[in-house]
Amino acid sequence: MRFIETPLKGAFVIEPVVHQDHRGFFTETYKEPLFREHGLTAVFIQDNHARSEQPGVLRGLHYQEPPHAQTKFIRALRGSIFDVIVDIRKGSQTYGQHFSIELSDKNFKMLWVPVGFAHGYCTLELGTEVAYKVDSLYAPKQEGGIIWNDPDLGIQWPVEQPVLSDKDGKMPQLKNFDSPFSCHSSEV
Repeated sequence: MRFIETPLKGAFVIEPVVHQDHRGFFTETYKEPLFREHGLTAVFIQDNHARSEQPGVLRGLHYQEPPHAQTKFIRALRGSIFDVIVDIRKGSQTYGQHFSIELSDKNFKMLWVPVGFAHGYCTLELGTEVAYKVDSLYAPKQEGGIIWNDPDLGIQWPVEQPVLSDKDGKMPQLKNFDSPFSCHSSEV
């Protein structure tokens, strides 16, 4: 596996080795000792699987507040997504900046999202399925988010009018948000 640090410290794109032949493919998507060697030490306790029937379904930008904050490890099982993370760690040199990547069942890329980031994605194909691991259980009272089309973030989503949940359409802008995450500026 290749571990590629993104411009947002602590977040990684992970490219597995894929063995393909006339029968299909085989790949390892997670191997704890190898991740530990790269400083990625989350202990995952929940797996999530989402399916979106149409392109343009946008889920996010979500996070969970401490003490139930989550590290996420995301991949597309079927189809493709435009995946986005936003640094919401007060004191971070990249606070308010985002990183985006296409994850698909063809490129096999995966994204490691540490605590302190908002996360969202937009489906690019029919019947897209996404799986992700988290290291803290879902806690509805601790969930929050940032509005997907915040002009201060400048995210270039692949759709102008996405399919959203009511909740995702009512999230605050970053400038009206008091982040529950912080870090020392020398760390990040």
